[in-house]
Amino acid sequence: MKKVNWLVVLTGALIGLAALVLTAQGNPANMGFCIACFLRDIAGAVGMHSAAKVQYVRPEIIGLVLGAFVMSVATKEFRAKAGSSPATRFVLGAFVMIGALAFLGCPLRMVIRLGGGDANALVGLAGFIIGIVIGVQFLKRGFSLKRAYEVGSAEGGVLPAVVTGLLILVLAVPALFKASTEGPGSMHAPMLLALVIAAVVGALAQKARMCMVGGIRDAVLFKDFKLLYGFVAIFLVVLAGNLITGSFRFGFTLQPIAHSSHLWNLLGMVLVGWGSVLLGGCPLRQLILAGEGNGDSAVTVFGMVVGAALAHNFGLAGNPDTLNEAKELVVGGISTAGKIAVILGFAVLAFISAVNLPKEEKAAVGAKAA
Repeated sequence: MKKVNWLVVLTGALIGLAALVLTAQGNPANMGFCIACFLRDIAGAVGMHSAAKVQYVRPEIIGLVLGAFVMSVATKEFRAKAGSSPATRFVLGAFVMIGALAFLGCPLRMVIRLGGGDANALVGLAGFIIGIVIGVQFLKRGFSLKRAYEVGSAEGGVLPAVVTGLLILVLAVPALFKASTEGPGSMHAPMLLALVIAAVVGALAQKARMCMVGGIRDAVLFKDFKLLYGFVAIFLVVLAGNLITGSFRFGFTLQPIAHSSHLWNLLGMVLVGWGSVLLGGCPLRQLILAGEGNGDSAVTVFGMVVGAALAHNFGLAGNPDTLNEAKELVVGGISTAGKIAVILGFAVLAFISAVNLPKEEKAAVGAKAA
């Protein structure tokens, strides 16, 4: 325990508490914080997809980015840099989002779902770990998207500027944006409360370097569990909160905004884990990095937003379990198009993983394939 970074533990505990508070104040159950879900809702609010039940400008995303930005500037850690394979990162971001929406949640929501008793998240966790292990094998062989270079401060401030503009427009001209009247998009905490809580989380996450992918990756590569303690803290706080309030319900079926199609829960999170390792961080970490000046992470976030739009415009996202008129269970899951998209994602990630190896490793991979 001497190696525990207590800032990471504190940040995790506060994220767990924030998820409980935001859920109590209106966010969907087991979704106090979900980067994938919230980016999807924003994509819908600005008209990038027409799924009426998931459209809302989530202030949590704005708060996370601005909190990280303010903290990095205040501590002189803001570093404007870009140029590390931006187009590849955009594509990876899109497929990470497609995988997350197949599962119906990002790695952070996976932990929150676990704390609420959703056993499907255990299946997702297994897939997530498998995906990270696959990605780590390529890291060991020298995978790299090449280095980033210092750029002007304006370039590094693109995402903070975009979310600031979005916030101003939402407050000044709310009629510009679509907003769900039913479904998950209609469930939300008060805007100011969500914005402030997320800004605090963003600031702390920037200092603590919170990253679920980084935690498991470091544990596999270096036996360093420091970052994982933060996510253990999230789980324990959410679990305790749900037990105290009577919201904990263990099981696979009819969990809030979740499906029990186990294979696609697993494969969706394999895609998320593998893609996030190649990107160097989970969706939460990409938002924080973009807030502290990383233009490549900003491109990744834009890729995730486009991936969310594609997922809902083409029916790729998961559908939750439901009951029919006879009160019989109808297991959700993803459509045939969604399954094809996930499999295509594996092919794209395999290609990106192989072509970004050192020359000698590419030759070895090619020889094995032959």
